[in-house]
Amino acid sequence: MAFDPNLDTLPKLLLHNAENFGSETALREKTFGIWKSQTWEDYNRNAKRIAAGLSTLGVASDDVVALIGDNRPDWVAGEVAIHSLGAISIGLYRDLMEDELAYLIEYSQAKVVLAEDEEQVDKFLNLSDRLTSLEYIVYEDPRGMRKYEDSKLISLEELRKKGDTLLQHNQNWYENKVAETDGEKLAILCTTSGTTSHPKLAMISAAALVRHCHDYLSVAPMEETDEYVSNLPLPWIMEQIYALGKSLISRMTVNFVEEGETLMSDFREIGPNFVLFAPRVWEQIAADVHSRMMDSSWINQKLYNWLSKRGMKAFEAGKTDWLAQKFLYDQLKDRLGLTNVKSAATGGAALGPDTFKFFLAMGVPLRQLYGQTELMGAYTIHEKDDVDFDTVGIPFTDDIKVSIKDPDEEGIGEIISENRNRFMGYYKNEDATAEDLRDGIMYTGDAGYYNDAGHLVVIDRIADLAVMSSGLKFSPQFIENKLKFCPYIGEAVILGAGRDYLAAMVCIRYSIVSKWAEKNRISFTTYTDLSAREEVYKLLRKELLEINKTLPKAQQIKKFVLLYKELDPDDGELTRTRKVRRSVINEKYGEIIDTIYSDQSHVDIDTTITFQDGTKQRIQTTLEVENLAGSGDQIMQAAE
Repeated sequence: MAFDPNLDTLPKLLLHNAENFGSETALREKTFGIWKSQTWEDYNRNAKRIAAGLSTLGVASDDVVALIGDNRPDWVAGEVAIHSLGAISIGLYRDLMEDELAYLIEYSQAKVVLAEDEEQVDKFLNLSDRLTSLEYIVYEDPRGMRKYEDSKLISLEELRKKGDTLLQHNQNWYENKVAETDGEKLAILCTTSGTTSHPKLAMISAAALVRHCHDYLSVAPMEETDEYVSNLPLPWIMEQIYALGKSLISRMTVNFVEEGETLMSDFREIGPNFVLFAPRVWEQIAADVHSRMMDSSWINQKLYNWLSKRGMKAFEAGKTDWLAQKFLYDQLKDRLGLTNVKSAATGGAALGPDTFKFFLAMGVPLRQLYGQTELMGAYTIHEKDDVDFDTVGIPFTDDIKVSIKDPDEEGIGEIISENRNRFMGYYKNEDATAEDLRDGIMYTGDAGYYNDAGHLVVIDRIADLAVMSSGLKFSPQFIENKLKFCPYIGEAVILGAGRDYLAAMVCIRYSIVSKWAEKNRISFTTYTDLSAREEVYKLLRKELLEINKTLPKAQQIKKFVLLYKELDPDDGELTRTRKVRRSVINEKYGEIIDTIYSDQSHVDIDTTITFQDGTKQRIQTTLEVENLAGSGDQIMQAAE
C-alpha cells in the first residue's frame, strides 16, 4: 500500500478503515481474563464520541491534550480524537513523578488530560496549584472516584455522552472535522529520552509519521491477518509507530494485555506475528529462561546445557542443529509465545550481542533497529537474510541517507541522517533545534561507523564514550550489555573515564538472585540485605571473571561493587526508556566511585531512599569492593 496524500492523518486512516473494512477486528483487550474485540467501526465510533466530547470542553485546533495510563484501546482512540480536532497530543509515561508531570504539563500548556485511573488523577489533583493551563481531567476508570468533588474532573463515559449530544444535532460533524485535518500540521509532541536533563519535546506532523510507517512497512510488511501485542509505553515513538501508524495502514490487529505482570502469558495466548520489545525485555526473557532452568531437575539442566551448546555451535557455524531445534528451541518458542513470529525487533537502546545470539539461535527472526524520536524512531534495520548482531543494519529506503560526520582513521565519527520524515523541531526550543537539525540534517550525537558489509555500527553516545588515563577509548554501554546477559545482573554501570582501569557498579537481578539464594538456603530479608551477602559476591565474582574472558585485556573489569538498590527512573538514574544517566550516577554515587579507585576494601553507606508513593527508608549497609585482579600492582599490569 503506497502512501496516499488523501490519507495523511490518523483520523483519516481510521475513518477510511471504518467505512471500508468496518467489521474487521481492529483492537483486542483482555479484561478480567476475557479477550474483548473492537471492530474498525467500534474504534472509529469511540474516537468520534471522544472528539465531540472534547469539543464541548472547548478543545480546538492547536490546543494540547495529554494522555497518561496503561496501553488501552481508549488511549489510541483518544489520540485519534485529539488529532481530529486539529489539536496536539502529548503522551506521558504512567510512572512519571509529580515534578516531572508538572514540568511537562506546564511546558506544553496542556488544556485537558485523559487519565486512566485514580492513581493518575491523584497526581494532577496534588499539582492543581502548579498546573495553570489544565482545565479538565478526564478519567477512564471510575473506581475510587466518588470521593472526589473537583470541578475539573469528568469521567470518560460522561465525556462521550456530551459528545453524543453534539453529534445528534450535527450528524456529519465528525466527518467534516476529519476531512479538515492537515497532515503537515503539528500533531504530536513526543518526549525525547532526556539522558542529560529534562526531556525535550519533538514536534511531529501526522504526514511525516504516516509516510515513515509506509517506509517501515516496505521492509517489514504487515497484513490485516497479523497480530501485534502492544507492550511498550505508548508515549514512546516506536509504540506510536506500531500501535497507531502501522496498525491503521496495514489493518493488523493490536492486542492490549490485562496487566504488565500478565504480559508473557497474554502474549502466549495471542501468539503474535510481530514483536517489538525493548532490549531490557529481551534481556529479562533470556534471564527468566535461565532462572527456570535453575529450578529444574539436574537431568533437565544437563539436557538444557548440552542442547543449548549444540544449538549455539551450529548457529555460529551458519547451520541448524535439528536435535537442539526440535527438543529445546521449538519448545522454548512455544512456551514464550514466539512460535508464530515472522518478524521480531528491538530498539531504543543497544541489545547485547550475547542476548541477540541467544534468540537467533532459537530461530526467532530478531532484527535490530536504530533511530531517534526526532526521525520517527527507527530508520535502519537488518535485511531478513543478512542479520549481524553487532550492527543495526541499513536504512529502510534509498531516500533515507545515513552517513558518518568527520570520521577518524578508524572510520568512526558522528552519525548524521538526512530524512524527509524528520521532526519539525523542538517545541519552544529554537536553540536546541538549531544545534541538532542543521540544513535538514539530523546530528544524532551517536558515534558509529560502517563495517565492510555496509552495515551501520553504533558504538555509544559521543558524550558517553570514555577515555582511560592511558588514552585508551572504550564504550561503557558495550561492556554493560555484556554484563546484562548474565541472568544475575539486572543493571550495570561501567566506570573508568580518566582512570587507570575499568570497574563496575552492579545491580543484581533480584527476582533471579533471590531464587538462587533460596535454593542454596541463604537467608535474606531485602534487596539490600541480599546484595551484601558474601555468597552473592562470590557468585557475581565468578560471572564477571567469565565475562572478562570475552573482553580485550585492557578493557577487563578489575573491581566491582554490588549496589544496595536498583537503579530507578524515579530517582533520575535512568531515563524512562531505561538509559543510564551517567552524570547523575557520577554525582550521586561519587563516594562509592572514589572508594573503588582507592586502596579501601569497603564503603559504609548511610542514606535514605524515597519510594514512588512518597514513603522513605533509611539504608545502612556496607558495600564490599571486590577485587578481580588481586593486588593493586596486578590490576595496573593487567590494565597496561
